[in-house]
Amino acid sequence: MRTRPVLFSLGVCLIAFALVGCATGAPTPTGAPTPTAAQPTGTGPASTATATTGPTGPTGDPIVVGSSLSLTGALAATGAIHRLAGDLFIERLNAAGGLLGRPVTWTVLDDASDAANVATLYERLISEDGVDLIMGPYATPLILAAQGVAERTGHVLPQHTSVLAPLMTYECQFPGWSIGPTPNEFIPNQLYDALASLPEPPESIVIVSNESGSTDFIAHGPADSDGPGAVSIAEDRGLEVLADIPYPPGTTEWAGTATQIRDAAPDVVMVNGLGVESLGLLQAMDQLGYRPPMMFSLFPAPGPLLGAGELAEGHLSVSMFEPNPPILESMDPEVTEIVEAFEAAAGEADLPYTAFETQAAASWTAWEILTQGVEAAGGTEDQQAICDALHADGVSSTFNGQLTFDPASNNFWPTTQGLKQIQDGDWVMVWPDDRAAAPLQGPES
Repeated sequence: MRTRPVLFSLGVCLIAFALVGCATGAPTPTGAPTPTAAQPTGTGPASTATATTGPTGPTGDPIVVGSSLSLTGALAATGAIHRLAGDLFIERLNAAGGLLGRPVTWTVLDDASDAANVATLYERLISEDGVDLIMGPYATPLILAAQGVAERTGHVLPQHTSVLAPLMTYECQFPGWSIGPTPNEFIPNQLYDALASLPEPPESIVIVSNESGSTDFIAHGPADSDGPGAVSIAEDRGLEVLADIPYPPGTTEWAGTATQIRDAAPDVVMVNGLGVESLGLLQAMDQLGYRPPMMFSLFPAPGPLLGAGELAEGHLSVSMFEPNPPILESMDPEVTEIVEAFEAAAGEADLPYTAFETQAAASWTAWEILTQGVEAAGGTEDQQAICDALHADGVSSTFNGQLTFDPASNNFWPTTQGLKQIQDGDWVMVWPDDRAAAPLQGPES
């Protein structure tokens, strides 16, 4: 069995790029950050406790939600997505009367994209600032750090994006994005099912994986075993694994890996990577005059891949929600309102990718979990009552339907994740058939 890092050594970026790439500028600070002021986020009045006035508006003392987010550092670009989604959710919540008739405000502290800062910030929010509720940060290693504080203090912790379900053991943490309790099995099987549906299914595969915890977990399963994961499942399903290529986090030189793939000449390449890594590999293969028939990326930055034009056409990845017209037409009109409001706000904020997709949908779901739990419990004072209510009643979510939470599966609900593909220069949901906006295209399509 080859040596691999333990699951907790996730690397700072983990799934940082599932929506956008790393922020440019200064490197991630290594020391404790200077927190942002303890005040509501947002630039307009709609994000504050005074958002709505009049007989139907929220009244009384605000309910204060506290969290850290990566406002600076390597994860800041994606942290901005979660901040924007949270601001929009609170704006709409307050405009509709608030939570339990009270206005909601959000105190956000900057964790500088460093998991080492998270516990201190959540301790401050709870012990010093006295927030009523907490919301998780972004990215698995930071969420794990916040989970430790939430468990010690007994707070309910909705969280947006943790992939490592086996490590999310606190019974009162609730995921807003679920790839099920065993994503190391679900993701490969979903991909292989989709590929097997093609008129000429691929027969061989090369698997390329970042050695960081979450991506290696998908490729090879838990660190203390030989699987299951993408490699062993491919073999079990009759796909010939021509090469299993690991690379260290932070890799930017792809010529050697590109040469290995070209020489292997697989029918499909699966890249269990982050951000712009798959784009760098795609460009390196192009420089060799080679392009694989099909290519899948686990957690890519979708904007840069779209920017690659024809080179990335047909590329596959995972998605929980895509704002494709057929999908929007099948959903409540409120979904279109949310999508359009988010895209307008993201454009005004100069975000590099403005579509309301997986990251924003996960954030929205996490806020629905928090607010519906409070409503079911009838208050914020008894955190265990909120937790119990979520276990008992679940949540009716806008983007994922009715969610149920079972502590036996670490509250990871049956996944709604699908596969998206770049078709005619845009990301389109293509699998499974009952949630697809267009058919999956093979290499000859």
